[in-house]
Amino acid sequence: MTPLTTTRRASLALLLASAGTFLSFLDATVTNLAVPPIADTFDASLTTVSWVATAYVIPFAALLAPAGPLADAVGRARLFLLGVAAFTASSLLIALAPNLPVLLGARAAQGLAAALLVPASLGLVLAEIPAERRRAAIGLWSAAGALAAAAGPALGGVVVEVLDWRALFCLNLPVGVWVLLAGRKLLTGETRTGRAPDLAGSLLLAVSVGAAVYGLTQGPEHGWSSAHVLVAAGVTVSAGAATVARALRHPRPALRLDLFRSRPFAVASAVSVAYGAALFATMLLGVLFMTDAWNYSALEAGLAMSPAALVTAVVGIGIGRLSLTLTPRTMVAAGSALVAAATAVLALLIDTEPRFWTLWLPAGAVMGVGVGLATVGISSAAALSVAPQHFAAATGTVMAARQIGGGLGIAATAVIVAEVSGTGAEPYAAVYGFTTAVNVAAALGGLALRPAPPSVPRPSARTAPRVLEGDQR
Repeated sequence: MTPLTTTRRASLALLLASAGTFLSFLDATVTNLAVPPIADTFDASLTTVSWVATAYVIPFAALLAPAGPLADAVGRARLFLLGVAAFTASSLLIALAPNLPVLLGARAAQGLAAALLVPASLGLVLAEIPAERRRAAIGLWSAAGALAAAAGPALGGVVVEVLDWRALFCLNLPVGVWVLLAGRKLLTGETRTGRAPDLAGSLLLAVSVGAAVYGLTQGPEHGWSSAHVLVAAGVTVSAGAATVARALRHPRPALRLDLFRSRPFAVASAVSVAYGAALFATMLLGVLFMTDAWNYSALEAGLAMSPAALVTAVVGIGIGRLSLTLTPRTMVAAGSALVAAATAVLALLIDTEPRFWTLWLPAGAVMGVGVGLATVGISSAAALSVAPQHFAAATGTVMAARQIGGGLGIAATAVIVAEVSGTGAEPYAAVYGFTTAVNVAAALGGLALRPAPPSVPRPSARTAPRVLEGDQR
């Protein structure tokens, strides 16, 4: 295999990583449209089939954080291609699933595969791209996910309408095969430590995060004092405490606590929780509101949500082309403030009379700009505040924080819609008020993203990885 030049290798890494990210986010956005026809195919209730989404989300959230250190240890390209291979194979299995248990098992495998490929993909990009181009690369990588969010609802609606729900999962196959074939060139010359992180700690961390997400998603349905939620809370706390205890004494911990000694990384992780809560709540609420209050079809609601995601993608791409360098602090604070302004307007003005052109579209455009800025800002602040050998670990941790925040946001949305009295738009306006407050908190957190002087963390014995505060200009 002929070695690639540095420039070609960096460009190929960015292209393939963006394609892999596009795959995982596209699948997440189109799957909701497949739930009703899957229920019809297997003669199951919608409540049962809703596990098509949950079976993906729980392993995805649970394994993001431990997958980051694993990618840094075994090689980002290797883990990325393994994730793509598993994602492609599980997509085929879902398309061919003869019954619901097989389908749910394949969806869980898909979530696991996505957790492997997503942090490895950004870690791969940052390791291959020169330092001066990393923020632009993060913007392009983020834009791939936003493009998937924009294309997913419309593409999924058309495919389900014209073909069949099984065809949705076949969309992944050609892209996955192409990424695998082209990505082999990146294996040559890849650097890695060769020492995997603590396996027991990784399992404990996965169990803790998975239980937290499970409890948050089941609380609105079963009640916050139900056995489902109480057991999940107990598992979350006990497994989390055991994870921290192991991380303090293990030479290669699954949870890199030393990364949190970097102030930008710690703040970015906290902001990511708030950002995830507001983003997931807003995405869910938009579809619920338009199908209920405005009587849109699922396809119409999906199309109405697409412009905001498209603007997010354009912003992500455009950040790298700006002559003015935006700092993570500016992007997170300004982006979150814009989203807060948009959701505040919706909280005040939405009603049962459809106003797509005069209200929804303008607010969505402002929201798209804000989400684009905040997404790139948080990813930049987290990844660029650590040493290159820890890029994937930082990415996985901050994305896991976003997923936990997303679980909180979805749970809050369900509770507010159920508890707020009134007909028409009142419950939805209350949720937009909630997301406004959360976005304001994220903006204030963004202001705390000030560069700190370089420091050497004090990790556990036998380990002394250096956390760099540079590149936070």
